[in-house]
Amino acid sequence: MDQFTLKQYMRDNPDAKLRDLVAQLLYDEIINLKLMPGTKLNVNQISSSLGISRTPVAEAIGYLTEVGFVVQHDGQSGSFVLDLDLRDMINLYRVRNAIESEAAALCAHSADEATVRKLYTLAEAFKDSVTSKDIQGMKDTDMPFHRLIIDSCGNPYLIQSYEQILPKLTMYQSSMLRFLGDIGSENNPWMPSVLYNHVSIVSAIRMRMPELARQSMIDHIDSSLNFTALSGNGGDPFRAIAENR
Repeated sequence: MDQFTLKQYMRDNPDAKLRDLVAQLLYDEIINLKLMPGTKLNVNQISSSLGISRTPVAEAIGYLTEVGFVVQHDGQSGSFVLDLDLRDMINLYRVRNAIESEAAALCAHSADEATVRKLYTLAEAFKDSVTSKDIQGMKDTDMPFHRLIIDSCGNPYLIQSYEQILPKLTMYQSSMLRFLGDIGSENNPWMPSVLYNHVSIVSAIRMRMPELARQSMIDHIDSSLNFTALSGNGGDPFRAIAENR
């Protein structure tokens, strides 16, 4: 997060107010884990790094507080990036499962061949990235795979519901991809499921088998959750992220 990045945002959005650009910049850094969960946001430091006054930074942090990505803690001064925890992830993934499993079933009914080919390409690339522990490759293929299924399902209400959970979902997915890239992650018993679930989903869609596509998506999201849970070695896996920030 620096002046160059802010100038890029300004060029892309020439009519936007500075506070809104700073809010978008901070938001993007948060959901992609460039600003780690639990990080204290220092207004003076951020304004200095961006080369702007404190006022738009404070206003941006105020907005992010309103939408829930920045919080205050009792007994502590200042504002902090929202923390992640396993219980919250479990609740979120229950909702995710309901949305994405239905979307996968709908895709098995209606996805055209071009969409199926793109899904298959993304699934194979994701598998290769996990095998090589290429975290950037995982980022480039994981969420785009799921997003394409949502966008191709043909139900605008499912798409709208997904949009509501997508920012926080992105944070948890980014964390999971870090766990996949850790040394020793191949010993996690859920690794084989995570590795091949995308291929199973697209195979069901390609065969036009809605119920199999639905169950394959349910199995995948459950496997992802279980993989993340076991990454904590008996504890909350997100504590390690907090301790290392």
